Amino acid sequence: MSTQDIQQLIDFISQSGLDEVNIETTDLKISVKRYGSGAPVAAAPAASVAVAPAPVQQAVATPAAPVATPVAPKADTSNYITIKSPMIGTFYRSASPESPMFVEVGDTVSEGKVVCIIEAMKLFNEIESEVSGRIVKILVENATPVEYDQPLFLVEPI
Repeated sequence: MSTQDIQQLIDFISQSGLDEVNIETTDLKISVKRYGSGAPVAAAPAASVAVAPAPVQQAVATPAAPVATPVAPKADTSNYITIKSPMIGTFYRSASPESPMFVEVGDTVSEGKVVCIIEAMKLFNEIESEVSGRIVKILVENATPVEYDQPLFLVEPI
C-alpha cells in the first residue's frame, strides 16, 4: 500500500464521520483514529506501532481587567487563493536550517514552484504551488505540525 493509498484512505475516513478504523494484513497494519475535531492519524506499516498525537494541555489565562483595543478593519481576502497542506506532517519553509526559505511574503510564484516541504513518516515531500501569483501571507510557523487541508499560504493571483 503506497503513501498515496494511505492518504486516500485517511481522506475517505475523515469524510465518512467514522472515529476509528483498523486494517490488518500479513505485512501491513493501519490504525486510523480521529480525536475530537482534529485530523486523523495513520499508523506505521508492519511494526504495529500506532502514531497518535500526545494529549495537549492548555493553560487557561484569565485577564486581570478588560482592555479596550482599537479594531482594525479586516483586509478583504476573498480574492486570495489558499495553498493547503495535502497531508499531515511537519511544515518546513526551507530544505535545511542553513538553506534560504523557498518563498517569502511578496515573492511571485508560478505553478509548479516548490513553496515548502512537509515531512511525513520520515519522508520529505516538496509541496508545489498549484497557482501563479504573489505570496501575500504565510499562515504557518516553520517546523510546526500541520494537518491535512490546513491553509499554509495566501496567494494573490496574477
